[in-house]
Amino acid sequence: MPLPKRFPNRDEIATVRAEADALEPDAEAEATRRLAGRVLARRDMGKLMFLDLVDRSGRIQLLVRPDDLGGVDVDLGDIVGVEGVPTKSRRGEPSLAVRSLELLAKIHAPLPDTFHGITDVEQRYRRRYLDLMMNEESRELAATRTRIVREIRAYLDGEGFLEVETPILQPRYGGGFAEPFVTHSNELDRDLYLRIADELYLKRLIVGGLEKVYELGKDFRNESISYKHSPEFTQVEWYEAYADYRDTMERTEALVERAALAAIGATSVSFRGHEIDLSRPWRRAKFVDLLEEKGVWSRDSQELRAKLQAAGVETKSDTTWAQLADHAYSHFVEPELIQPTIVHDWPLEMSPFARTTDYDATLVERFECVVGGMEFANAFSELNDSVEQAERFALQETERAAGDVEAEPGDPDFVEALSYGMPPTGGCGVGVDRLAMVLAGSDTIRDVILFPALRERE
Repeated sequence: MPLPKRFPNRDEIATVRAEADALEPDAEAEATRRLAGRVLARRDMGKLMFLDLVDRSGRIQLLVRPDDLGGVDVDLGDIVGVEGVPTKSRRGEPSLAVRSLELLAKIHAPLPDTFHGITDVEQRYRRRYLDLMMNEESRELAATRTRIVREIRAYLDGEGFLEVETPILQPRYGGGFAEPFVTHSNELDRDLYLRIADELYLKRLIVGGLEKVYELGKDFRNESISYKHSPEFTQVEWYEAYADYRDTMERTEALVERAALAAIGATSVSFRGHEIDLSRPWRRAKFVDLLEEKGVWSRDSQELRAKLQAAGVETKSDTTWAQLADHAYSHFVEPELIQPTIVHDWPLEMSPFARTTDYDATLVERFECVVGGMEFANAFSELNDSVEQAERFALQETERAAGDVEAEPGDPDFVEALSYGMPPTGGCGVGVDRLAMVLAGSDTIRDVILFPALRERE
């Protein structure tokens, strides 16, 4: 006999459970309710069978008389639809007294241990459907991430930004220091790159007059995998005309605080063993000052290399001054920034798209947001002079020639767009996965990505 194709007019388990919980023990409600979900526990007690039914909203106990099954054999993992009345057991357990039951989908593979769920971390990532099926914490984490994304959109929409879409396949890549993935278009007969950032196309829209734009989507970087790195990740980038990086600092604080309150109902979180307060305002510190405090700041490449080596840092892979400075920062400074910190005024060589500061032409108006020793946002007062942008690309080409494969490759079309004039603009990119890690208290990015990239099984 074919199984039903639909089960309409069902209620959420959480709603019915709350209704049953309000009853006195051994009492029944008057209204009939319809539920559907997966059977994840079964206890046979003679004339009464107890089933645990689970849907996205929660779990409830079903009280079933075997005679009411109509010949249906219910196994653990089956998906069923039931109709009955809310009740509370003598022991006070919210339940549904089942009057009829339909089998909607039959399980044909054994479930993991229903008590412990999937304890093998690797299997949780590879078979996420089982992880979600068996672990309520995993389902709640997925819902938390959804709330974060929804609130980011709501905040930016409410501030007058337009959500836009820009190319994922790009003839040139740019907007970040990273190696790209390369693919090939048969129709165009040319190689294309999966974008590493959305920046250069979004700023073209600022030139065009859209003034306040954002994009929330996937970016791709052909880089190492770590607790905070994934080759496929989600990022929100926004650009605001007539604003600078000071305005953007305040907007970033506001966005994160609002996302925290919406997602978890608080601004205090536990992340990687630390109690963190995300409420505004955050600490502000200059890049150079932080390195000077650690005794690892110098404008001279040889001197900086010597300082790092004296501190026991391996520098063989650092071929340029910018790489050495970044290594000094990532090794000595970033890991110790636990409470939310805005690190601002970065060296020009490390920031090809930012405007210089008013007090030092070798520094630019850039900031990164760091929490729990992990950067999760990067922002600039955007460079809007096409001549200077061309010069910055030339400087990056020098860095590339010196061995920095992640240096910006240059984009003549973007320079041409800037030549038509772009208003002063503040821009920011926030890693949604990393923000989700912080708010959910997850130690690894693979926990907050439903289907993370994994190495092939051996």
